[in-house]
Amino acid sequence: MKKQTLITIITLATIATFGLVALLVNIFEKKQEAKNPFFRVVELTDETEDPAIWGKNFPMQYDDYKKTVDMQRTRFGGSEATPRTPTQADPRSIVAQSRLEEDPRLKTIWAGYAFSKDFREERGHAYMLEDQTFTERQQASPQPGTCIHCHASVYVPYKKLGDGDLIKGFEKMNQLPYAEARKMVTHPVSCIDCHNPQTMELRITRPGFIEGIKALKASQGIADYDVNKMATRQEMRTYVCGQCHVEYYFKGKEKRLTYPWFKGFKIEDMLAYYDEVGHKDWVHAETGAEMLKAQHPEFEMFNQGIHARAGVACADCHMPFKREGAMKISDHHVQSPLLNINRSCQTCHKASEDELKARAEMIQERVFKMRNRAMDAVVALIGDIKKTRESGATDEQLKEARNFQRQAQFRLDFVEAENSMGFHAPQEALRILGESIDMARQGQLTLIKEKRE
Repeated sequence: MKKQTLITIITLATIATFGLVALLVNIFEKKQEAKNPFFRVVELTDETEDPAIWGKNFPMQYDDYKKTVDMQRTRFGGSEATPRTPTQADPRSIVAQSRLEEDPRLKTIWAGYAFSKDFREERGHAYMLEDQTFTERQQASPQPGTCIHCHASVYVPYKKLGDGDLIKGFEKMNQLPYAEARKMVTHPVSCIDCHNPQTMELRITRPGFIEGIKALKASQGIADYDVNKMATRQEMRTYVCGQCHVEYYFKGKEKRLTYPWFKGFKIEDMLAYYDEVGHKDWVHAETGAEMLKAQHPEFEMFNQGIHARAGVACADCHMPFKREGAMKISDHHVQSPLLNINRSCQTCHKASEDELKARAEMIQERVFKMRNRAMDAVVALIGDIKKTRESGATDEQLKEARNFQRQAQFRLDFVEAENSMGFHAPQEALRILGESIDMARQGQLTLIKEKRE
């Protein structure tokens, strides 16, 4: 009996020893794995723009990157796969749904501008170059090479075109017709656009942002700001997204891409700058007003919100960290946080997924309702100016109303074009829409006053 007990104890001790050794070996392996976050299969250089090559060293990130082809809609954003018959001019068999068909009022506010011909829901990064290449806006109004800046992997093409000088290449491509510039690029946004190939550190490669953030910092009293030397790592986790998700315009005959941050990047600051330089994107076909088209000012709107104030970066929500074995990596799927609430939101907010989704959608619903009221107000102003113009009113008589249209519509469009339906900064979005409604109604009152006089 004692012999059997001794054998049992020895056996259990042996098993425990082996288990402990296995655990220690596993811990050691995981620590080594964490110390060596990737295995260098290929050598990456400052000219390696194909993401598939980067994927040999970073297969997990590359697998996520390829998922940006996914088309999944949230309640107030995202895209649905809409089949279409391919043509020789446009080989796409799937596109996103048309926003113009969803809301025909958009055709009225953009009358005379290319966006009134084709405007669709946003799709993932995988489609950014393809969708720009084949949009009907290209036929409605020939685009310059400037457009390539945010729709392709341009770092290497810029450097080649500028004989090694990024800014010179940027300046040359801006002035090319879009069709010529398009031949110089191959990929949508790629690894090299955000990462240093030697150190993997985040970096800014878009000249528009480099110059724009320098102008912004100068307005704040910081001279000669160099974003790649002076920004913190957490700032860079927002800035790499802000390279493209911004408001901009094409400056002068050179079509230089310019971010209007010389006075700051609140909407009043940008409007003041546009008014000072006399910029207009087009003349409204129905009213004759000199108009501004807001682009996709996520970066500017986000910076007015509580998450930015709390030090949260774009990547914290849209590219949240996740565990792959012993490694912690950023999710390169890049999608709405509402499609990934567990990792995007619950890291900070200790509420259920259903509760957090309900909170977000409540914010978006309130902004959407106010957006609809602003849309009605601006469309009504356009209709009144059009009627007054057709009745024989002079440009001088319409001047004040047209200016109200410019101001009201840019505010509406700022929220409309910003792809969070107000979530990035709810109070700011509602403030802007409230001012849009007020200005549209003031514009109508000026027309009544002119008639009386």
